Amino acid sequence: MSVAGRDGVPAAPSGGHPHPGDLASGASGGVEELKAVMGHFATGVAVVTAMEDTGPIGFTCQSVLSLSLDPPLLALAPAKTSTSWPRIRVAGRFCVNILADTQVDVCRAFARSGGDKFSGIEWSTGTTGAPVILSSLAWVECTLELAHDAGDHELVIGRVVGLAVGDGKPLVFFRSRFAALSDSPLSGTR
Repeated sequence: MSVAGRDGVPAAPSGGHPHPGDLASGASGGVEELKAVMGHFATGVAVVTAMEDTGPIGFTCQSVLSLSLDPPLLALAPAKTSTSWPRIRVAGRFCVNILADTQVDVCRAFARSGGDKFSGIEWSTGTTGAPVILSSLAWVECTLELAHDAGDHELVIGRVVGLAVGDGKPLVFFRSRFAALSDSPLSGTR
């Protein structure tokens, strides 16, 4: 039996830890519960872009991480429902544009399906030919190394071939909404 905690997510048992296997056995939760729990993990927001013969393409992605320093690898996880990712996969090279907190409109433009996502977006061509969105906090250009089936997503590994840093603060997504970082350091940290 689950006891509701904050945000409709079941509270952990009195010992503080859920029972191993609860989700797998079906005893606890499902898709919505997993989404609610993982929503408590703050992420940055990125737009993955590429160039194809007909022009630039891209999509918003939260599942991005630095995978390896040697060799330099990055991982991302596009949904299988994405109509942009299969086209980027064919291009074989892409740019992960890490969004700044001033780019909520860019995030929303690339999160929608269809239409000209680049309308009104300032960008330049990177070294791989992929669009680099101007005013991004940072960008990482990659060549596609591997795409692996991962449930309702693909796990994609890109080899880093170029990168740079812009200015600003990151666009953060937390508990299904945008959030801001404070300039105040946490106590007990440098």
